[in-house]
Formats: sequence, C-alpha cells, structure tokens
Amino acid sequence: MNPGAVLVFGGTSDARFICQILDEHRISYTLSVATAVGESLAGNIGGQIRVGRIDADEIADLLASLAVRWVIDASHPYAEILSSNIASACKKVGVTLSRYQRRSELNDLGHPQLYKVANLQAACAVANQFGPRVLLTTGSKELAAYQQGLPDKTLLARVLPTREVIAECEALGLGVDNIIALRGPFSAEFNAALYDFCQPDVVITKESGAEGGYLDKVNPALARGIPCVVVTRPQPLVFGPELLESREDVSRRVMRWLQERK
Repeated sequence: MNPGAVLVFGGTSDARFICQILDEHRISYTLSVATAVGESLAGNIGGQIRVGRIDADEIADLLASLAVRWVIDASHPYAEILSSNIASACKKVGVTLSRYQRRSELNDLGHPQLYKVANLQAACAVANQFGPRVLLTTGSKELAAYQQGLPDKTLLARVLPTREVIAECEALGLGVDNIIALRGPFSAEFNAALYDFCQPDVVITKESGAEGGYLDKVNPALARGIPCVVVTRPQPLVFGPELLESREDVSRRVMRWLQERK
C-alpha cells in the first residue's frame, strides 16, 4: 500500500522505530537526517534516507518535490531551530505535521542538588557556584558557548566518537584530558564508574528521557553528592492529537493516517 509520501525528520533512535512502523504498513517515506551518525542510527529501514542539514525554505522545497502529505518530526528534543523550520515549512506548504517527543522524566525525581534550568546561560550560572571540574553530557554543538559561560572551569566533555566531533573539541582547545568520546546511552553502573574516574564537581546534562538514560545519568551523580544541572526541553510546537509521546501513539496515528487516505 502506498497512501502518499511521508517525510520523517530523525537523528535519534526514536526515528528508527517510527520508520519500522511505517515499513510494517508498507507506507512509502523518506527519512531526513542531518549527519552520517543519524543515518547509522536508522539501521536497515525500508525508506529512502537523505543526509544533510536543511533550512525552512529547503524543507518547503523538499515537501513539494516529494509530494509529501504527512511530516513526522522525530528530531532531537533540543533541535529547536530545526523543529521551528519544519513547522514553518509545513504551514507554508499546507502539509500535516506530527511531532514525536519521548516522554519526559523531569518530574520523576526531585533532589536538593538537582537544579532544573531553562537554558545554557542559567546552567552556567549554577555551575559557576561549584568547583572547577564540570562534566558536560550535553553534546558537542554548544561546547563553545559553555566555554564562554564557564571561563574559569575545567570542562570534561562527553561527546560522540566521530572524527568531526573530536576535531570540534580540539579546535576549542580541549585535549585528551578533557574529551570523553563514547556513544550512549549508558547504564547507571557505567555512569557511576565514570564519575568515580573523572571526579567532576558538577554535571550538566539534558532532559533526555528514558531513551537517553536521563535517570541513569542523574541518580549516580546525586548518590555521590555531585550536583546535577538539567537543561529542560524547549516547549513543543505541536499539541493535541499530533503530539506523539509513545510507540502506541505513533501506531494509532499511523492507523488514522491509513484511514484518512482511503
């Protein structure tokens, strides 16, 4: 069955199970990812994959060229600019937009040393209150901004082990004592061993949900008396029935899509 072209924006493991559900129903689709890492996370899926960053006008052109009738934004929870561009393009072209966003675990845990902040600047303000060693588990894109916000700190950056990311770190002056190049998510036991090894004075992380091992990052740190600063997610741009937060939500929305195409 080919009820119409679907475009999925991915980059995390979430997009893979969405594509697998589309494959099960023989729905044609294209998966758009920004990098080769996103492509590798997709695994062996049935749809086409396009790789490369894309702005709002290019998204609108892509929607038109592929005759897309439904877009599923399954990009990273913190890819705020991309999600905004997707929403703008869908509105411009008149295409249905759904947003998949993994369930939040932010309110599942409260602790005196768990600091929930809205942005990078607030995270730096909190981290500056503690000792010199700051462990960042926030990815590589904002390392330069963290350097500016934490100029007197020793930054320990846990990042993806790719050539491009390591080059970014080195360009910022981070060396072998600062770079922890690993692909997660990691178990609580693994994180505990890492904290014991690198002895951070504070950890800065993001609200990555169960799929990103949020509680497995935070709990071992708090158990060791290490303060944790959590940068909360941006507000979603899609609400109501088009905001999908589980596999079941996606499956139900796919079935509704099939019914709408009859």
